[in-house]
Amino acid sequence: MITLLSPAKSLDYESKPTTRKHTEPRLLEESEGLIEVLRTRSVADLASLMHISDELAALNAQRYADFAPPFTTKNAKQALLAFDGDVYQGMAAAERFDERDFTEAQKTVRILSGLYGVLRPLDLMQPYRLEMGTKLRTERGANLYAWWGDRISEVLRDDLAESPGADAVVNLASDEYFRSVRPDVLGARIISPRFEDTDARGTRKIVSFFAKRARGEMAGWMVRNRVRTVGALRGFDEAGYRFDQTASTPDVPVFVRTFEDRPANAA
Repeated sequence: MITLLSPAKSLDYESKPTTRKHTEPRLLEESEGLIEVLRTRSVADLASLMHISDELAALNAQRYADFAPPFTTKNAKQALLAFDGDVYQGMAAAERFDERDFTEAQKTVRILSGLYGVLRPLDLMQPYRLEMGTKLRTERGANLYAWWGDRISEVLRDDLAESPGADAVVNLASDEYFRSVRPDVLGARIISPRFEDTDARGTRKIVSFFAKRARGEMAGWMVRNRVRTVGALRGFDEAGYRFDQTASTPDVPVFVRTFEDRPANAA
């Protein structure tokens, strides 16, 4: 199986990587094409386009200006360790992965990216911000979905083909990012886990913050336990979640956590 994740807006380029292993993004020429487009935009244009402050827009304009392959461990960092949002804090690769886990993640985890298309965990990347839903007009169309077209799906399809017996994709990405994947091109079964929390009144619902962390926790659990089959996903029990067979369907396994089972530091 291959697990799909979204990237994160928060980045960590300060802490030292916990592995020396690294690879190069496979769609870097496509990334360079986007960088050329982004470099034509002013700070004000970027602020409006990306709905961010002028300060953040200026930071990212400088990042686009500084973007310079080839990537090395001196000017870039492995994607899995560079992203630092809720999903990646839940995954906790820097704290919980050993070298064999990083090797496993490289085979089975893929990160969807507005700038890089598809990243493997050990692919080096330079800092950026470019969400997949950004309406950046290019020669290929009005947004990044048009820019990437079938390319992301083709890479994922090829990755599945290179893994004997791999016939399913576990979608732990957000809707915004999964829209860049075309199921008809991918040609694989798609499993989309759902995570629900019960409040003090017993009401079950998806809480965005908790669900993001749970996606990362599941992705990390799958790597560390070498989960190879859809059926084995039912064993996920990190952070107090349990599989709910009654609420689940074959392609949407549901995991629920009671209010009492939340970690003490959960909001």
